[in-house]
Amino acid sequence: MTKVDFYTGSEDKLRTACQLSHKAMQNGVRVVLSAPDDATTDALDKLLWQYPATAFIPHCRSDAAESEEMPVVLNSGSERFPHHDLLISLHNECVPFFSRFERVIEIVGVDAEDSKLGRERYKFYKDRGYELRHIDLSGAKNA
Repeated sequence: MTKVDFYTGSEDKLRTACQLSHKAMQNGVRVVLSAPDDATTDALDKLLWQYPATAFIPHCRSDAAESEEMPVVLNSGSERFPHHDLLISLHNECVPFFSRFERVIEIVGVDAEDSKLGRERYKFYKDRGYELRHIDLSGAKNA
């Protein structure tokens, strides 16, 4: 069954997604970064070229021919996934395809509306019996 981690208190959800992708990649875990729209996907794409400053996160869009070989794949709207290790979701609601992945990370920001939506997603997973873990980033440095 899919394991779900909630990272709450993120000051910058895109940067947090990049940091978590980098960490996963270093541990040999392949990542699908799922964004709600093309603008967010474009912003992630640009950030991944720059993060971290001293390294590079190889990535491409999920519909690219090379997506099977990439450790990080960007997705917005497609249900074509070249691998199913880790899904990092930047959506405001639970995506219908989350259970195809071994692990899901939900990132929740600091504003009240995002926190409310995060609590709704947490309840959705909990009510269905998924194993949940919570990581509070509000006190962490560089998170």
